[in-house]
Amino acid sequence: MPLRVADAARRSGRPVFAVLIEGFADPRNWREWPHEVVRIGAVGRILGALRHAGARQVVLAGRVARPSFLSLRLDGEGVRLLARVGRKAMFGGDDALLTAIVAVLREEGFEPLGAQQIFAALLMEAGCPTRAQPDAEAMEDIRRGIAVARQLGLADAGQGCVVQQGLVLALEAIEGTDAMIARCAALAREGPGGVLVKLVKPAQSRLVDLPVIGPDTIRAAAAAGLRGVAIEARWNNHVGTIVLDRESTISDADAAGLFLLALDPSRILQDEGTTP
Repeated sequence: MPLRVADAARRSGRPVFAVLIEGFADPRNWREWPHEVVRIGAVGRILGALRHAGARQVVLAGRVARPSFLSLRLDGEGVRLLARVGRKAMFGGDDALLTAIVAVLREEGFEPLGAQQIFAALLMEAGCPTRAQPDAEAMEDIRRGIAVARQLGLADAGQGCVVQQGLVLALEAIEGTDAMIARCAALAREGPGGVLVKLVKPAQSRLVDLPVIGPDTIRAAAAAGLRGVAIEARWNNHVGTIVLDRESTISDADAAGLFLLALDPSRILQDEGTTP
């Protein structure tokens, strides 16, 4: 996703400079882009690199595993900013921490942007573009999944769950979506497979850490015997679940016989008893 966002920014006329977090980004993929590799706790160097590059807007994109506090090895600037972020953010859920980071970036003179503001194709409109469509039983699992995912999100614990025949097979936590799905293979019941539901947390920042799916998600879902994936659509200027490689994600779902449904969660709950 970071490379696609960078490419979209360049095509829109924006100059791009990338700060690569050591151990999470591969510098070989960024040879054609001006960039600097920085360890995650070197906050002063990160801010300095952005200022030296003349950056005014900042997009946080890509997957970074949250390190333990002791392994951060914060530099002097990081220690100073830690006091501003506060203990609640540091030791809370991902959204609490990322929201605090966004606030710090603003205070430091940068304008944080969401990846979807640069590359609008990351989000899907409501609908089901796959050949397979959810039936009434699948819609009941989706409604159950929406209710569960919302509660999980309110606790700032995760963004998704898997439901089969009304039973919650798994909840997403720090392990991530693919690992959660993998657990479901051994937990599945006989009959129609389960459904992955992945939504934006109710109170989360819309600028960072939006839920993401892609071809890997579809392959994991098929391997676990799921029958479909339901995600949050872009609706009424509301951001939703990011879909990487949309065409491949849809074609892989078709090849596996899975449905992919982008939805407005509130509307689905209101339309109980109907199929889309």
